[in-house]
Amino acid sequence: MPDKRDQTPIGRRLQQHFDSLGPQERRVADFILAHLEDLAVYSAADLARYAGVSKATVTRLFQRLGYASFKAVKAHARQLRHYGVPLAASASALGEGAEPFRRHAERERENLHHCLEALSPERFEAVTAALDSAPEIAIVGYRNSYPVALHLRQQLLQSRPGVRLMPAPNQSLAEELIGLDPQAMVVVIGFRRRPRLFGALIEMLAQQRQRVLLIGDPTTTKYESQVAWRLECLLETISAFDSYASAMSLISLLANALLHRRLADGRARINEISECYEALDELGE
Repeated sequence: MPDKRDQTPIGRRLQQHFDSLGPQERRVADFILAHLEDLAVYSAADLARYAGVSKATVTRLFQRLGYASFKAVKAHARQLRHYGVPLAASASALGEGAEPFRRHAERERENLHHCLEALSPERFEAVTAALDSAPEIAIVGYRNSYPVALHLRQQLLQSRPGVRLMPAPNQSLAEELIGLDPQAMVVVIGFRRRPRLFGALIEMLAQQRQRVLLIGDPTTTKYESQVAWRLECLLETISAFDSYASAMSLISLLANALLHRRLADGRARINEISECYEALDELGE
């Protein structure tokens, strides 16, 4: 496999070397570029057969790209998708007619089932109790996690005050962490392809003994010992781009549970918010 420091996706490697490839190697490269999503399940013999070349040609191509073996190629392809690199399936791989809709719905059900199956009633109760009792809630989410974090803030604000998103747009995080209430609850949304500071943030919050709820995909397992709670959502889809449907469903579940823990105060707050909407004429139909 290429140097571990070189995480260049295989598709980009092929594009970078394409002009220097021979005609037979280009046939393999063309096939791979059209079927990147399926690369992890093909064998070298499959690639040779589908591209109409010899197995030796396939071997030479991957050696030219810097891989020691086809096993290393497959491992690299699986690793890239695991960490969120979009690998697009060919149009034919998605199916025709209503088949893509069926497969998409099935995958979404699997993602949601995984999320809820792993969420024990005891853990859910502990999380919602903490959301209720914390003097303030600080929510952090970068990149693809930001819209999820923003939605969580908006939902929790319907039931209780003291919910904020940090850092402010285009601002640094350090100022927000200094002076954070020791009893505050920090919700960190951490889906794959996270910024480099993510690990340092989790470590710093752990050192500060801050209560942390981490919501993320399976790549956040390594942080489990450093946080109070970790809730897992799968993002898998039938092609390149991740789906956050299970994460949004989890947020709905948490927000509703919080509302019902403080139903009288929550209803009063919702009414006040609605009256404020009307006074400001903020919302249309």
